[in-house]
Amino acid sequence: MQSVAVDSGSVAPIRLNKVVKTFPGTVALKEASFDLRRGEVLALLGENGAGKSTCVKLLAGVYQPTQGSVEIDGVPMVFASPADAQNAGIAVMHQHPGLFPDLSIAENIFLGHMPLNSAGLIDVEAMHAQARAVLDTVGLAVSATTKLGLLRTSEQQLVEIARALSLKARVLIMDEPTAALSQREVERLFKVVEDLRAHGVAMMFVGHRMDEIFRIADRIAVLRDGQMVGVEPASSLSRERAIHMMVGREITMLYPQRQASLLPVALELRKLVVEGTDSEIDLHVRKGEILGIGGLVGSGRTEIARAIFGVDRPRRGQILVDGKPVEFRSPRDAMNAGIAYVSEDRMGQSLVMDFAILDNAALTVLAKASRNGIYRPQSAIDIVGDELKRMKLRFKDYHQPIKQLSGGNQQKVVISKWLATKPSILILDEPTQGIDVNTKAEIHAMIADLATQGMAIILISSELPELLGMSDRIVVLREREKTAEFSKAEATQQLVLKAATHELEDRTGVDAGDAGRRSVWSRMLEHREFGLAAAMAAVVIPVALVNPRIFSSANITAVSMDVALLMVAALGQMLVMITRNIDLSVAAIIGLAAYASASTLSAFPELGVAGGLAVACSVGIAAGLINGSIVTLGRIPAIVATLGTLSIYRGFNSLWAAGDQVSADEVPQAWLDMTGYKLAGIPLIVVITLAILVLSAFLLKRTALGRELFATGSNPDGADMIGIPQKRRVVLAFTLAGLLAGICGALWASRYATVDARVASGFELTVIAASVVGGVAIRGGAGTILGVALGAMTLLVIKNGLTLVRVDPLWLQGVYGLVILLAIGIDAIVTRRAAHAQQRAR
Repeated sequence: MQSVAVDSGSVAPIRLNKVVKTFPGTVALKEASFDLRRGEVLALLGENGAGKSTCVKLLAGVYQPTQGSVEIDGVPMVFASPADAQNAGIAVMHQHPGLFPDLSIAENIFLGHMPLNSAGLIDVEAMHAQARAVLDTVGLAVSATTKLGLLRTSEQQLVEIARALSLKARVLIMDEPTAALSQREVERLFKVVEDLRAHGVAMMFVGHRMDEIFRIADRIAVLRDGQMVGVEPASSLSRERAIHMMVGREITMLYPQRQASLLPVALELRKLVVEGTDSEIDLHVRKGEILGIGGLVGSGRTEIARAIFGVDRPRRGQILVDGKPVEFRSPRDAMNAGIAYVSEDRMGQSLVMDFAILDNAALTVLAKASRNGIYRPQSAIDIVGDELKRMKLRFKDYHQPIKQLSGGNQQKVVISKWLATKPSILILDEPTQGIDVNTKAEIHAMIADLATQGMAIILISSELPELLGMSDRIVVLREREKTAEFSKAEATQQLVLKAATHELEDRTGVDAGDAGRRSVWSRMLEHREFGLAAAMAAVVIPVALVNPRIFSSANITAVSMDVALLMVAALGQMLVMITRNIDLSVAAIIGLAAYASASTLSAFPELGVAGGLAVACSVGIAAGLINGSIVTLGRIPAIVATLGTLSIYRGFNSLWAAGDQVSADEVPQAWLDMTGYKLAGIPLIVVITLAILVLSAFLLKRTALGRELFATGSNPDGADMIGIPQKRRVVLAFTLAGLLAGICGALWASRYATVDARVASGFELTVIAASVVGGVAIRGGAGTILGVALGAMTLLVIKNGLTLVRVDPLWLQGVYGLVILLAIGIDAIVTRRAAHAQQRAR
């Protein structure tokens, strides 16, 4: 290890000075002090829960000290948000990537500091070029336009690293950056660190892998129970002493010694072929044996585990349990056969972060913990309590939210959850990823004990010392193909690495060629909008055979005007939904705006069209602002808040109207002509709607603010970590939705002429349906203007078609709903095809 010369007398770029951080009922950090120096790497060690992540978040501006200070160049600073820390030159690679699965890789890298052109718009060409450069630095050979959610966990971690490097900061905080990386990716990262060290960047490395710590660190700081135990040069600190400083005692054996017995085969794979390859895999694991599976991330290790557990269906081949062929159609089938699977993605696939410890631990045994269909917590404790005790879980009580636990304790809950099923075969995919050395030793001891009791265990790990220390045999995969098998006595790091990496092909060129050869038809099928077009065609074509009037000028004009109104309202709903919210009051706002504009023009006709539009827009903006404020400031779920305001706006409108209605002869003719007038044969209302949609699509795609709206819904916590003002974005979304509802109300009043308090009653369900059918994700973060437009068209074309063929009104809603489900089903198939095509291309 080489480092640049450091002037020990110079002021450190950043320092924690006697920092205390408390949370309700907890002291997370107690007068911690350390500094980061130019051209050095300070490693921060400690058990899970020792305070390491708290230190990271203090330096990153996520938290502010309760006492003490964060000093920049010797001057105390207060970071009000992560954006302040970034502006001070601090970049962070977070332990759990704060990324946005619905955005592209390039957008993830530059969100919060996107390159802009002279017009203030996103410079897409520059962003992609800069993203490609930084992706090359970290060794990720994937197109910068790829949606992040299609990447593997390790690839997403590389994007997190690329994002931190894109900031070109003078201080770099690395929080568990290698936890999900393969050995090859770790080597690439360490080369980057060496380059940054040579350029004088001050760095902090938080990790649990001792080999990496002592390889990369210049100094090592150790935390225990929130207190700084000491800061020492890495060259003068032994591993044993570092571990003793962390846990307060000696850990005698990280990898327990045991002798495997030659018991019968518990699980066997015969010529198994998983998705994405034609290679056949043969392997077996005996009862009482620990079979290690090694290889680079993406080599097929996890794919085999998922095929065994019934998550994915193998293309061909056999799976045998206790010598008998089995076919698992679902994980439940695998569980019934005595198989348990601990996924590598602890937070995404194994835990429900808003649930309590007990509820998470009992997820696999809910039927046993229930009586007559009623879940009984005490029964769950009786079933999983012993497993949690076996794992030495550190917690307050069973009802503590699991998100309050450290990563190591969360992993203990995951393992306990599966052990509660009493499996005979246990698949562990990266079981010690991101956990401290003490917890790692405890999990290793548990694994060894289970094997001694006769359980067959498959251990998948990217950490070679763990694979070598725990496995009785090791099977190595490369490109989903078995390349080697070693006994415990034969296996070495060099042999395993050679088998995992030897003669790796550069697949980038091949992939590009394959992608280029895909047919136009295949590429078209990968777009979700195709499903909506297909649904419309499925209705229009047979209806036209029965009643050609569907293509008449009068019918097309009427439908297009109705569709235009729905599009405007659905666009507003999309803005709210992409921020992970919903607006049930949209129809009430439309009705209020319609009546307000019409009654105002009835009383003051001299205000004209502009005055009527201004009134409607003002009503919409005010209502949207109220909704957004209640949701963000009041912290009330949007579905509850807008259900309440729906009644309030409707009630106010009824009181205002007092049973009266505004008819066509009470408003200026120009107001009625606003939507009835035609430009080149196209109703003006359609032209206005198209203009709104095109402008909105442009602003959402080409402005930083537009991309931040998507980011807010895609990953709210991630948005907070990079300094996006999430609450303000939610308020903005509701306000814009209110504005669009106001415009819709004005157009509605002009289109239908007669207006009363019942305008748009029940219309909210159609608006929400148009958004959902159009592909806007209820979970937030995803949706397109084109999809919403097609969703609105689909609903009203279907309705129009069914009316023209004289479907009994009693059946209309049922058929209507059935076709909606069909459209969503086609859309889901198209989405899966797109994801599979992307994965095949990589």
